[in-house]
Amino acid sequence: MTFGRRVKNLRIAQRKTLRGFCSEHGWDPSNWSKIERDVNPPPRDLETLSIWARALGLIPGSDPWRDFIYQAEVSRGSIPREVMSDEQLVAKLPVFLRTVRGAELTEEQLDDFINRVREAHTPD
Repeated sequence: MTFGRRVKNLRIAQRKTLRGFCSEHGWDPSNWSKIERDVNPPPRDLETLSIWARALGLIPGSDPWRDFIYQAEVSRGSIPREVMSDEQLVAKLPVFLRTVRGAELTEEQLDDFINRVREAHTPD
């Protein structure tokens, strides 16, 4: 799912029209529509993304909140800030990306990989 589609789905989940949602928050419906259609990229600044996330009903610090911020950064072609702040992870990132890219994994295999990483990270 693209960032714009996620934004649109979150707005619709609140049962708000595009114009009603924008009116409530003082935003331009034309510009918001361009975000939802992935015509315009998400903003770079974390403050604006945080305002948007709150308006879309996301709870600060929750997994959906972090996913929203990550997806905005990735959709702009950036590596998420939290990833870039971890020197150990950044050092391994090129090898990881080459390995995953060259592996030609199916969607099911990628999901399995993600679940295995989560299980390894989750304390008992």
